[in-house]
Amino acid sequence: MKRWYVLQVFAGYEDSVKADLEKHIFNSEFRDLFGEILIPSAKMKSIFESVDEAKDQQLFPGYLLIELEINPETIKLVLDSPKAYKFLGGKSPMPLSAKEIEKIVSQVKGEVIVSSEKEGFSVGSEVDISEGPFSGFVGVVDKVDCENEKLTVMVSIFGRMTPVELSFNQVKK
Repeated sequence: MKRWYVLQVFAGYEDSVKADLEKHIFNSEFRDLFGEILIPSAKMKSIFESVDEAKDQQLFPGYLLIELEINPETIKLVLDSPKAYKFLGGKSPMPLSAKEIEKIVSQVKGEVIVSSEKEGFSVGSEVDISEGPFSGFVGVVDKVDCENEKLTVMVSIFGRMTPVELSFNQVKK
């Protein structure tokens, strides 16, 4: 049964190792024992970029995900590739769980946008509003919605505390 394994490679050589492995697998008698080879990368965005400006960035530099049926011949074929170092798990490689691989594959396919900066806003903390109609105001965080990257900030307008919904990129700590 084919399972997903993590292969450690020299950082920066992920593409060349993948191409070399695909060529060796195609020319081997064991090609039926192999599945996909993935370089885990995803669209990463900082809080200052929109989804359209997100850059493709590796999630785990120096690692490949490889789907294969593990046996001594397939291990040897993979590890004989230049710049391939080892499987995670040592002599008996450890397969990834279905939940782990599902999460990584959804990130690679762009179904999940990964934020490169976790702002860590907390309720009760003070923030400076840097953009929008309330630019220059200081407010207190009332609610944090990390999933949608939104904050509800209480701002004093004409002496009354008023809730204002802002995105993470409109405020500074």
